[in-house]
Amino acid sequence: MFTKATLKFLDELATNNNRTWFEENKPRYEALVREPALDFIEAMDPLLAKFAPKFRAEPRKIGGSLMRVFRDTRFSRDKTPYKTNIGIQFRHQMGKDIHAPGWYVHIASDECFLAVGCWHPESDALGKIRDHIADKTEKWVSVRDDKSFVTKWNLVGDSLTRPPRGYIANHPAIEDLKRKDFIAIAPLSVSDVTGTDLAKLAGKQFAVATPFMKFLCEALEVPY
Repeated sequence: MFTKATLKFLDELATNNNRTWFEENKPRYEALVREPALDFIEAMDPLLAKFAPKFRAEPRKIGGSLMRVFRDTRFSRDKTPYKTNIGIQFRHQMGKDIHAPGWYVHIASDECFLAVGCWHPESDALGKIRDHIADKTEKWVSVRDDKSFVTKWNLVGDSLTRPPRGYIANHPAIEDLKRKDFIAIAPLSVSDVTGTDLAKLAGKQFAVATPFMKFLCEALEVPY
């Protein structure tokens, strides 16, 4: 699916991030980025169905699992028009209408990784996750510290410096209650990304995070 030529193209795009160059090289984008990405997404569909049936792998050019290459520059000082990474997200079937965790694949020349969870959830969703952790602390800790999970995944993201309002400072899960993101990442090597079994590898890695994703879905009151 993806090859070293894919990563080379992303490097070239970073160096030539303008509309003229992109239009001239659009056939290469289609062949090296979009087509293999759609093939990967299609291969992920039956794998997701085994452990995350409420999540969708949608191999569409627009509006599916492949994130758009165009950057939103409206509120950014950086006005370069194109993203220089491949972003693939597998959203909950209700994801357009409600807050839900997701599965994510990031491919770039400088960093490749898998991610799961909720990145920058809005205040209502964030509150629900924190409340669920406070109410089900023992269950949360068992999910967070599960040996299989911590071997493959690392919790990352932004956190508050002080306990959020409404939670005691000595709560046993206070460091998690401070989190503003509830995401975990698993790094991928270049050989992982350019190998023949990327979908199989991603499926196995994602499956390990099932209890974590189930906990977040419970918190947000969406079916897993």
